[in-house]
Amino acid sequence: MLQPNNIRVAIAQSAPVYHDKQGSLAKALDLIQQASDQGAQLIVFGETWFPGYPVWLDVCPAAGLWNHEPTKRVFAELRQNSISINGPEAKALAQAAGDLGIGIVIGINERVDEGPGRGTLYNSLLTFSPDGRLANHHPKLVPTFTERMVWGNGDGRGLSSATIANTRVGGLICWEHWMPLARTAMHQAGEQVHIAVWPTANEMAQLASRHYAFEGRCFVLAVGLMMPTTDMPAELPHTVTDTWVERGGSAIIAPDASYIVEPIYDREELIIANLDLTMIDRESMALDVTGHYSRPDIFTFSHRTLKSD
Repeated sequence: MLQPNNIRVAIAQSAPVYHDKQGSLAKALDLIQQASDQGAQLIVFGETWFPGYPVWLDVCPAAGLWNHEPTKRVFAELRQNSISINGPEAKALAQAAGDLGIGIVIGINERVDEGPGRGTLYNSLLTFSPDGRLANHHPKLVPTFTERMVWGNGDGRGLSSATIANTRVGGLICWEHWMPLARTAMHQAGEQVHIAVWPTANEMAQLASRHYAFEGRCFVLAVGLMMPTTDMPAELPHTVTDTWVERGGSAIIAPDASYIVEPIYDREELIIANLDLTMIDRESMALDVTGHYSRPDIFTFSHRTLKSD
């Protein structure tokens, strides 16, 4: 039995059914059930898990050519299998969270079906609370490098945390972890558990995730994607020869930057761990960047939350 100040968490280091929203939904629901059966109170999935990360932007040289028909076909397939926050897939995830009493954090390719933003995709992180609500919706603030060909800029609506199992849970996406003011906003949101999603949680991502844990005095679930090279779009030539083009690397990091679970690469796995939240209290004695180390008499910070219509 969990102690009072503990939370049991799960990382779904698993490949989606690439560019197949129905197949991905079925796989996600199965993984959520497995995590619940093992007593997890929170399960997290990687960056744009639904229905997969557009890694072809980085490894297929022709992807960046103007008006390139193969790239447009691949983008169209991605868009057709992306999901809306008001669509049936999001509703199914919310229902699973409510039925099982589990929190779910999942990265999606988000499409907007009407109004401002329609036609553009967004890299978003959704948080469903155990009562079946969409408790947080964070679109990535700035797509990184080649990602700008696929995703639009997000807004500040999701720079906050939600309560799951009496624990404050928030998250950022990939290179947002190098945006100092985005980190500050999240630290002020009172995170106890932070979700850091990546395509692959490689050495650089591990460094950023461990720094975040130390700076924020919180637990970090660094979540990496899995994608077999066989899922690469046939229309776009590439030279990848490894079995996995996205290799996972998921890890769980304590508030002192030590590993609770070391990075796991090159295999799909449901990673389960218990987190002792009292460690946050112990580590906050030396450093608290929103408390005694914030020096509000010298520095001021404001977070403007922008809402879409």
